[in-house]
Amino acid sequence: MPYASSLQRTLTALLLAAALLSVPACGSTAEETAAGPAAPAASAERARFAKTRFVANAGLAAGATYQWIVKPYKAGRLRKGAQGRTMALVKAGLAGSFTYSRLKAATREAEGDPRLTESVAPLGEGIESLQGLGAKLRAGDAGDEDIDTFENVISSVKEAGDDCGAPVTDRLPTAGQLGG
Repeated sequence: MPYASSLQRTLTALLLAAALLSVPACGSTAEETAAGPAAPAASAERARFAKTRFVANAGLAAGATYQWIVKPYKAGRLRKGAQGRTMALVKAGLAGSFTYSRLKAATREAEGDPRLTESVAPLGEGIESLQGLGAKLRAGDAGDEDIDTFENVISSVKEAGDDCGAPVTDRLPTAGQLGG
């Protein structure tokens, strides 16, 4: 019976994929985009989902930071001589770069909501301070102050979201999201 269940899931997945591929993509043509009538609708859509996108990006950044930077650091897996250190350093480096990328995306998305823009604006310098920390983590050169920087920036972003009615919760990114 397990074989039949597995086969059914595989067939269902294949049928769903085929159905999704056969549905035409929704969007505007190059002529419609150049003409401009869709521009106000696009900005309205952007504003409508600004908080949602902010929460999604900030949540992924927070989840990656905790899972692959803070937790391994506190457990001692990033220290010299620790078992599994090389893999932990690679993951921490990727997570550091990913966190910076997602926080930059979150601040861009925040521009669609005036209250969120106002709350997130002061965080730009803190987010920029994370830019080189991914490489520093990967090299094994990160210390307590670097980990504190990650934690403080994530806490500030979460507070900014909470202040605007967009609570940020940690979301664990997939390996595909983390790697590229």
